[in-house]
Order: sequence, then C-alpha cells, then structure tokens
Amino acid sequence: MKIAVAGAGAFGTALAISLADADRDVTLVARSQAAADTIKIGQENPKLSGCPLPNSLKVCSDIARYEAADVILLAVPTQKLRTFLSDHSSALSGKYLVACCKGIGLKTLTGPTSIIAECVPDSTPAILTGPSFAFDIARGLPTALTLATSKGQDGEVLQNLLSTRALRVYRSEDTIGAELGGALKNVIAIGAGIAIGNGLGDSARSALMTRGFGEMRQLAEVLGAKPETLNGLSGFGDLALTCTSELSRNFCHGLAIGRGQDPDAKKTVEGISTAQAVVSLATKHDLDLPVCSVVDAICSGKLTPKEALTALLSRPLKEE
Repeated sequence: MKIAVAGAGAFGTALAISLADADRDVTLVARSQAAADTIKIGQENPKLSGCPLPNSLKVCSDIARYEAADVILLAVPTQKLRTFLSDHSSALSGKYLVACCKGIGLKTLTGPTSIIAECVPDSTPAILTGPSFAFDIARGLPTALTLATSKGQDGEVLQNLLSTRALRVYRSEDTIGAELGGALKNVIAIGAGIAIGNGLGDSARSALMTRGFGEMRQLAEVLGAKPETLNGLSGFGDLALTCTSELSRNFCHGLAIGRGQDPDAKKTVEGISTAQAVVSLATKHDLDLPVCSVVDAICSGKLTPKEALTALLSRPLKEE
C-alpha cells in the first residue's frame, strides 16, 4: 500500500522517516515547493536537524500524490484540519485518512475523526496517537502508539502497515477516547509547565497531573469514551510524557508563562485552543473541571499563575 504524509512539519517528517526505514512506500507532501526543495537539497528537515532522510523517502508538494496513495497520514494542526480536508476532498475521497494531530475543533467541539467523517464522508477515518516525540521517532527510538478506528478490520490493516521495529501500534475501536486522551493531555501539560516554571516543584506537578487526569477521564466518559482507553497509551501514557519533558511544546509553553517569559509564538501549541474547547464542553455538559479551566484562563490572560494557584487552593475541601 502507498502512504502519503500530508504535512512536512517535524512530526509528519518523523513518521515518514520511520516508515521509509521500514521499507514502506512513503511520500512526504510539503505545503509548498520551496519547503519541499529545502528538505530535498539538505536531505533533512531543518525542523529535525541531525535526522537524515532515507534515500527511499520521496518528498514533493504535488497534491496528486494524495490521489495515488492508499493511506494518508494527516500531520496537520487540528484547527487547520477542516480547511485542509475541504480543499482536497476530491483527492482524499475513498482513502484511509489517519489523523496524526491532537486537539478539539473549536467550531464543532469534536475531534479529528469526526471532522474527517464530515468533510470526506466516503473515507475511512482513523487516529494515530500516544507518547511520541518527533525526534525520538526520527532517530528510530522505540515507542508504542494507539491506532483507533471504528471498524476493526480496517484497524488491523492500518496496524500492520504502520507498525515497525521501533513503532509498536496497538489498535482500538474507541476513536473518541483515543482522540480525547491525546487532546486533553496537552492542556494538563501546559499546566504542568506553568507549575514548574513558577517554582512550585515536582510534588505540585504530580498533584496537578493526577487531578488533571481525573478531569480527562471525567470529560471523556461523558462524551462516550471507554475508561480503559484513557488509562492507556493515548491518555495516561501521553500525559506522563508531555508533562515531564521540555521536548513537549505544550509543556514548554507553560514553562515560559510560569517563568514570566513570552512563549515562542512561532510554535503550534494545540493545548491552547483545546483548553478553550474544553471550557465550552464543560459548560455544555455541566462539568466542574478546575485544572482545565484555570489553564484556559491563564492562556487567555484572564488570570495570572499566582491568581490561578490561589483559586485552586481555595476551593472547598472534599473527598477524593
């Protein structure tokens, strides 16, 4: 089967490298010819310095590659996914479309697989998620991921295609749980970064992660996810990684805020828009999600980290 990776950012490039190394037929499709030329000339993506491209990996900006592919990995930010799918719907028709992004659409308050199903109704939507940094994948370091699609037979096809010696892929039919785990952990990771940047210490981070994980499960279950999915790679596994490493964009965004610095505006931080979406979902479903709420309030400038800490610590005591 032929694979096209839509989006030549760090993560899309890393997946393309890993799959090409495993002798898959892979084409990395950049947004512009200039971006494709930069990658081809240097034989590496500047966003993944030190990770050379395999000779077998094809790089281009030709959207006709989507029509020739059987499986398309969508390494596109969640908030741009709908536009991308709408712009290329005819080329994507009838394909396996695997979302490799983690977030909740602000307009519909739904995850990537729902957006795919709405925009390209005759496709097979899926999501690939779990604890995975681009540099680790590009260097061939091992990790395990979740591949979720509503149809078990399609899940087996994609599981076999996307698994390599370094990437161990587990399949699931719980698309809601898989995509919410990957999205919501980014919100908690921002909070963890704020806590560390503000000098609150590892104990505070651990407490925030634990209470935040409870909020992730609470919202996901209300939206129809299975509890065991959140306990797995796409939930707890990804949460542990992103809340404890400075390779996480979301953690680093919070870290800068906690230190009183300006975060890097050039980096896509999915947790910011996800926090906003979570607050809307909490209101819609009458849920109390204090950690997610204060992260959104800090990111939107409504609260300072100090004010947010005071708000959390002054909440009424209760049974765990």
